Amino acid sequence: MGSKCCKFGPDKDALEKEKLKLREKRLKERVKAAGKIQAWWRGTLVRRTLLVAALMAWMIQLWWRTRLWRRVLKRRQDLLKIYVIQEEAAVKLQSWVRMWQCHRRYCHMFNALCILRVPEGCFAFQTHDVLQEQYEVTPSHPEFHIEILSV
Repeated sequence: MGSKCCKFGPDKDALEKEKLKLREKRLKERVKAAGKIQAWWRGTLVRRTLLVAALMAWMIQLWWRTRLWRRVLKRRQDLLKIYVIQEEAAVKLQSWVRMWQCHRRYCHMFNALCILRVPEGCFAFQTHDVLQEQYEVTPSHPEFHIEILSV
């Protein structure tokens, strides 16, 4: 009779099998969840590494662009300095040429108006009572008005 009792009651082997299946199912779920967590963490690490690499690349690009811009500015400043030096030299040269031309014209006029007197050894102006000489003015020449009264 004791064996009949056991037939109708819970089977220990069946309970053990169910428990074992339940454990295996939980273990599979845990392994699957752990895989998902590990994949998420690896993705986070990859994104963080990519972000750091992108920031480093951005910093290098910024440094390089700044370097190029400074080089361009220095080149512009050097060209501007050269231009200023050339302009100052041109102005100075033009000033010297104009001064030389003016001096030359003055000497020509002075030589044309003055006559050397041999006996007295001095310069004397021509004998007209009033000698008025007008120098014709052109845009590139200075204006001269000479009025010489007899001495």
